[in-house]
Parts: sequence; C-alpha cells; structure tokens
Amino acid sequence: MRCCCSRVGFRAAGLVWALAFLTLALNCRALGQEPVTGQVETQIAAGVQALKAGDLDAAERIFTDALRQGTRNALVLHNLGVIAQERGNHREAVTRFQEAIRLQPSYGPSRLLLGSSLMALGKNDAALRELKRAIVLMPDQPPARLELAKAYEASGNWIAAVEQLQKLVSLAPDNAEYSYQLGKALTKLSGWSLREIARLNPDSARLHQALGQEYAIQGKYEQALAAYQQAAQSDPKLPEIHLGMALILLELKRFDEALGQLELELSLVPDSKRAAETKAKIETAKAASAP
Repeated sequence: MRCCCSRVGFRAAGLVWALAFLTLALNCRALGQEPVTGQVETQIAAGVQALKAGDLDAAERIFTDALRQGTRNALVLHNLGVIAQERGNHREAVTRFQEAIRLQPSYGPSRLLLGSSLMALGKNDAALRELKRAIVLMPDQPPARLELAKAYEASGNWIAAVEQLQKLVSLAPDNAEYSYQLGKALTKLSGWSLREIARLNPDSARLHQALGQEYAIQGKYEQALAAYQQAAQSDPKLPEIHLGMALILLELKRFDEALGQLELELSLVPDSKRAAETKAKIETAKAASAP
C-alpha cells in the first residue's frame, strides 16, 4: 500500500497506519504471538471504524476491552498507541508502540509512529534509531522518509535530511509539498555550509561569493561587485567567480570590464555554455548602447 499524504501529522499518519495494520491483520489472519480469531477481528474492525469516525473514546474502549479479555495482539496495542498519539499523550504512545513491536518486531508502521512520538518527547537519538528501522522495513513509503528527514533536521544533520527528502521526491515527484520541503532543506543546508566555511576559513572565496550573490539579489550591485572581487582575490581560479562579476558589471553597464571578466572565466572553463551565452548578451547590450 502506498500512501501519498501532503503532510504527515500524527493524526493523519496514525489513521493511515491503523488501517494498513488492519488490512494486514485480516489478510494474514495472525499477528504477533496470538492468532486473530473471529471475535478479535470483529473488535479490531469496530475499533478502527471508530478511529475513522474520529471517536477516540469509543475506539479506546473497544481496544482496552480486548486487552482486558486477555487478548495480547500487536494490532490492538498499536491502535491504542495511535489513540494516545492523537491525544498528544506521547509517553503512553511510546509504551503502546513498544509493546506492539515486542509482539511484531518487523512491522514498520509501529516503528514509524514510535519514532514520531519519541521526536515529540525530544528523544531525537532514539527516534532516529526507530525511524531508520522503519525505513529498512518500508523503503518505498513516503511518510517514513518524511519523518526520518524531520528527525535528521531536528538533530541538525542537514546533509542526511536532504538525502532523505531527495529520495522522498523521487518516490512522489508530483507532490508539491515534498518538493517544497526539499527546497527548504537545501536552503538550510546551504546556510549551514556557509557557517561551517566561515568558521573554518573566514576568507573563503565561496563565502565572499555567497555574500555577493545575496547583494546582487537585493540589487546592491556595487556591494555585490566588491564581494566578488574579494572572492577573486581569495581564489582567482575558482569557476563562476568571474562569471558572477561579469553579470554584475553588465547590470552596471560596464561592458568592457564585463567582457574582460568573461575572458578570464572562459580561460578557466572553456566549454562553459553559460559564459558563452553571457558574453554574447554583453556584446549585444554594448552594441545597442553605442551612439
């Protein structure tokens, strides 16, 4: 079963996996250490229907009654975890999901929701362990990839978060929300990278280049040019630096200087299509401005 949710919250994920668990239970006829009898099936079906209807109290009564009657079934415990999670009681949810996992260790949805509740409790290391296990069990499930990416973000591991989101987008390329999350993570990764560069080498050409790009976006071309010039001083052979200066000089209508920078860029990257196209653009603009 593939689930394409634009946003995996506890409520949405809980109901999705409660239903998935029900389907497996009824198809396999057994979960955990205890056979699923007709009576237990009926209780489970009634409990899940109550969950679908949003009646958590009724669902809880049904599943709790099953436990009181001596039923030790992973599905019952899982759904009690879903109910606790939807109520925001993550400590109880963790206990219930762990009980379900002891009976059915290979069931990914319980590990996924356990990881989500552990994250809500601020236990990021434990959450990462469970979510990684969920991914092994459900490598093609987008909700699992998204939750693991969130756990990596919470741990400040932006490289791993981006990796998971890239895989998520490949699983659901038409999902705009997933693409948005990937774009946001890439921005965070870029910011983290620049901070690391600044910490290790405050005079890094890449750092000056990034500052120049930011000034250029803001239309502050003189400041952008100064930042690019600093980048060129730090590393005159770094590709894209001279191209960046050429584009800024074009905005300032300093065409000859722009062409000079492009010659430097093309000497470094002779096959640069973008540099060649920019050169042609500058030559056209220069000719149009001639008296």
